[in-house]
Amino acid sequence: MGPEQYKRRREAAEYIRERGIPITASTLAKYACLGGGPEMRYFGRIPLYEIAALDAWVARRMSGPRRSTSDLA
Repeated sequence: MGPEQYKRRREAAEYIRERGIPITASTLAKYACLGGGPEMRYFGRIPLYEIAALDAWVARRMSGPRRSTSDLA
């Protein structure tokens, strides 16, 4: 694993934003407490996010293609 394999919370939020998904580091922190966010690991007290986990989390939250707002979920 290379040094870019893990991202700190602020970097993780930036990585997700670069893909067009609006999110902040504080939102990721909230998800870390309440659940529902991307998987993370800890190095001591530092939460670290794997790039693959960030991509998987975004993919799970993304809906399928729709042609109108009235399409069923």
